[in-house]
Amino acid sequence: MKRFIWKFMNYLEVERNYSRHTLRSYRSDLLELASFLKDRRPGEVTHVDLRLFMANLKKRNCSRRTIVRKIAAVKSFFKFLVREKLVMANPADSVFTPKLDKRLPEFLDQAKILELITAPVKDDITGLRDRAILEVLYSTGIRVSELAGLDNADVDLVSGVIKVRGKGKKERIALLGEEAQRAVRDYLRKRQAAGKGGQKMLFLNKRGGRLSDRGVRRLVDKYVRQCSMEKKISPHSIRHSFATHMLNNGADLRSVQELLGHKNLSTTQIYTHLDTRRLREVYAKAHPRA
Repeated sequence: MKRFIWKFMNYLEVERNYSRHTLRSYRSDLLELASFLKDRRPGEVTHVDLRLFMANLKKRNCSRRTIVRKIAAVKSFFKFLVREKLVMANPADSVFTPKLDKRLPEFLDQAKILELITAPVKDDITGLRDRAILEVLYSTGIRVSELAGLDNADVDLVSGVIKVRGKGKKERIALLGEEAQRAVRDYLRKRQAAGKGGQKMLFLNKRGGRLSDRGVRRLVDKYVRQCSMEKKISPHSIRHSFATHMLNNGADLRSVQELLGHKNLSTTQIYTHLDTRRLREVYAKAHPRA
């Protein structure tokens, strides 16, 4: 089984350009399946075996979201094996995937976002970097992994655009507002003066290397605590806030889809539910007969 898993992982990495995070999750899920099946050959696996695997996940109290992800990995794996003619039939065809409830993402109102972005003290290179990171996250709505992967060559501070490499290494253009441009310019100027201007990466850690996804998350956590925010706010919440504020202020859904790098419009449509919720709150407060 493991030999087929490595072949599948190579396909996802080389031909499909899956992200490191997705590759890591799929590899873990499929090795777990191989262990459960005692490493039987894929051609010997039946739909009953896969249902027993699912039952085992439920018995271990895995969340529905985790189970859905593991089933997706299994289905994709066997679909690949059938297409490559490595197995004759797909035992995952009859496996049912549980539906997930659509959760409304956490987001901050405009006042809270401003409080968060302006929290870093800009008296040293770290404060300037942190301010620039928060400005770029909110100005563009890009993902943490996309921000961490930015190089200086990807940023055009004259035109106010950045080149982003998203999921599947697909490139798109994101827009930088004036405040974000100013913050990045201030950070780069300070970095140049500190003798660290030669590195190609846009955002550096304290050792002068590329700032990691985890580093950005720790940074956001720091300022969320500093602002004493009650909500569970993550870097992704800033992305949700960007999309919500854009739609609330008149942007059309397809433009927001393009800026977020969503493949399907249905993924972006969750933000229309947020808008509806806001309207209901306004209605409940304002209408005398609500």
